[in-house]
Amino acid sequence: MASLFVIRGNDQGSRFEFADHVRIGRDSASDVQLHDTEVSRQHAEILMADDAFVLVDAGSSNGSFVNGARIERRTLSSGDQIQLGRTLLLFTGPLDDEAEDLADAVDIASEPRADASRIVHSLSQEDGSRAFDLDADLPRNSWLARARSNLQVMYRTALAVSHTLDIDQLLQRIMDLIFEWVEADRGCIMLINGETGRLEPKARRTRQKARRTKAGREDRISISKTILDYVLQHGEGVLTSDARQDDRWDAGASILQAGVREAICVPMQGRYDVVGVIYIDTSTPPDEVIRTGGANKFKEDHLKLMIAIAHQAALAVEDTRYYSAMVQAERLAAIGQTVTILSHHIKNILQGIRGGSYLIDLGLTEEDPEVIRRGWNIVERNQNKISALVLDMLTFSKERQPERVASDLNRVVGEVAELAESRAAELGVRFSWRPAPSVEPFVFDPEMIHRAVLNVVSNALDAAAELAADVEEPERANTNRPPAVEMAAEWDAKAEMLRVVVHDNGPGIPADVMKNLFSPFVSSKGARGTGLGLPVSQKILAEHGGRIQVESTPDEGSTFTLQWPAVAPEIGPGTQVD
Repeated sequence: MASLFVIRGNDQGSRFEFADHVRIGRDSASDVQLHDTEVSRQHAEILMADDAFVLVDAGSSNGSFVNGARIERRTLSSGDQIQLGRTLLLFTGPLDDEAEDLADAVDIASEPRADASRIVHSLSQEDGSRAFDLDADLPRNSWLARARSNLQVMYRTALAVSHTLDIDQLLQRIMDLIFEWVEADRGCIMLINGETGRLEPKARRTRQKARRTKAGREDRISISKTILDYVLQHGEGVLTSDARQDDRWDAGASILQAGVREAICVPMQGRYDVVGVIYIDTSTPPDEVIRTGGANKFKEDHLKLMIAIAHQAALAVEDTRYYSAMVQAERLAAIGQTVTILSHHIKNILQGIRGGSYLIDLGLTEEDPEVIRRGWNIVERNQNKISALVLDMLTFSKERQPERVASDLNRVVGEVAELAESRAAELGVRFSWRPAPSVEPFVFDPEMIHRAVLNVVSNALDAAAELAADVEEPERANTNRPPAVEMAAEWDAKAEMLRVVVHDNGPGIPADVMKNLFSPFVSSKGARGTGLGLPVSQKILAEHGGRIQVESTPDEGSTFTLQWPAVAPEIGPGTQVD
């Protein structure tokens, strides 16, 4: 499958997959609908021609562009950027099914041989940066010294861009590196705003000796629009030295008015487009000009180095933007999936409440208390479902520390057992529970442990209820065992662990369900479950430093073991057990 990924525009983060033909436009009938007022209703289409994908402009008002060039028809390659109005899309072609299987071409040897390779030296990334430091006996102005110096700059720049995902931090770090190696007085990095197309300052740096205003603030950086326009239009880096002697600059242009003696401005050229510029300058006082004979601080090597640094920075900015767009797309997809699942579940609850309300209304009309009671029971059960759903969502979405107090394990689990017994009676499931013998108080969050155990027991009852349905309908039955759920509280003094074991003799958990058992919104109950119960329970146990272990055998049942460290309370005057 080929795909289009929106990396800029109102639909940023959206991804569209297609097999052989796709229509793109603002019209809702388009296969790829773009919410961009500068996109025509039927703007363009991508079709197959000679086993290749071809972008064809459909007579749009503002035209179609591929990698910055306007086209009427263009064969696409993976990585091409398509500009339609203010929307920028990244095209990715299908994978080559006939690609070489490298597993047969590369072998990892496990057995040592007599002529096996021997590691003679190792180097970390930090050591690699220091490896380019100049030797004491190496002349600092020699070609080798300059080469090693530039190589060290590029190495440290590469490390900076690979370790930073925040664009502001990345640009400031690059500005710091530039000032370590280039004798600039002022510097600025500006990025192009994707919506307005204008340059916006993102990072700034001046040396301590830079001039300050009377109020004590550093002097503003005045950047020549003449230089910026030239760099952006030509895609070239420039070095200016004594502007009055440079024929390229108009004598009345801004560079002369600013009084800048030397400046370097380079484009931040990414894979397909310029994302911004890096500008540095230096001003030499008159007395220093006389003393040095007007020697320039910026050389051609500085310009080459700045172009290389700007390219590295541009690639990092592009990668960070693409990553942010992908994260946003995943976040929106997750939100959409969550809303869909919750809407379906809430709809079922509301239908239950509506049915109960109907019975209550009917009972009031006919003055029949039994009908009113039946209706109220239905409403109450669905109210409990809403309460459980909201509590699960709050528990799962929020990081929290357990409110640990000295608690009685048997009492907490016993309260769960009381609730489970009535539920089991409704489902026709035999329920039993065994307290821990002579357990002493331990410190944990009783409310959260109660909730975790209740979620697990509820699932066990639902699983056993499937067996109960088989018993009631012999034609569906594949076993004669009565449906049952057993729960036990345990204190392992030797391992210093508290455990609650829940066993059901239901149909068991299939292998494909087991691997996603604790994933949110994954439920095997259909409309009866939200897929939050087990993830919430696992999260509660993790917050207590514990976990849930699961063992399941098809057609025999499942065993869930909730265990967490047994922490003894600090016994003192006034200590109470919850």
